[in-house]
Amino acid sequence: MFKNYHIVIFKDREAGFKNLRFRGWFGMVLFLVVCALAGINIYLWNFYSRAFLLERELVETQRAARDSEAQILSLAGKIQDLETDLARVRQFNAKLRVLMNIDSSASSQEEEPPSGQTLANPVFLSQHRELFSRRLHRLVDDLANSVHMEEVEQESLLAFLRENKDILLSTPSIWPAKGYLTSGFGYRTNPFTGRSSMHQGIDISNQIGTPVWAPARGRVTFAGPDGAYGISVIIDHGNDLVTRYSHLQQTLVKVGQSVQRGEVIASLGNTGRSTGPHLHYEIIVKGAPVNPLRYILN
Repeated sequence: MFKNYHIVIFKDREAGFKNLRFRGWFGMVLFLVVCALAGINIYLWNFYSRAFLLERELVETQRAARDSEAQILSLAGKIQDLETDLARVRQFNAKLRVLMNIDSSASSQEEEPPSGQTLANPVFLSQHRELFSRRLHRLVDDLANSVHMEEVEQESLLAFLRENKDILLSTPSIWPAKGYLTSGFGYRTNPFTGRSSMHQGIDISNQIGTPVWAPARGRVTFAGPDGAYGISVIIDHGNDLVTRYSHLQQTLVKVGQSVQRGEVIASLGNTGRSTGPHLHYEIIVKGAPVNPLRYILN
């Protein structure tokens, strides 16, 4: 290994020959370098193969995650729609209970879906996937329970309806006229005095002559001029419930006349103390005005 070696390489006759001199350890080093390079190449090839397989798996995992995320977002959107529909059904049931004098605490405002972090927010989904999954399953269970409760509620309402048809027919449940709601029930700034005062009904604006309908069966107890209310109609629906229609152009019914739901009783006008063509509509229960929107189903 430590000896000197002399190698003579003969070429053709004209080129002569070539001498190579080296020690034995040089050949051993050269052999080791070649082995090392071969080993490095084998290691790099294996590393590249594993990296390639991992990259393929990562791509497949990302694709599956995107598909799963899209499905979850779609399901979340459907659940939010169900929550909105359920809130609408609850509001409708609450109004029915008011109409049938089962419950007088219904609100005139639409119920809103639960507030907070939206289910379909991709940032929320990516950052809190596990929490989202648990919440999604909990929401599905809650919705299932809520739907069941609403079914039970509707069954009881239907049973009550079958037993109390006359009450429903005599309870206001539709808009008395077409138009725009320009003033709601409650305290507001009086357009004539500029001070806050109680508005005991709702105002529906439209063109003069727009038909005014009876919202339920009843008997006309007043029809004619009524001071600041202008030309008015008052209908007694029984069960201590009365409706008033004011600022009319003309009345089409007479005192003592019976009317049915949807029957035209007057035309919208601008009489009395009024700022423009509109219908002032009141519902009075046991002598006290209540929010008419609580009784409107359509």
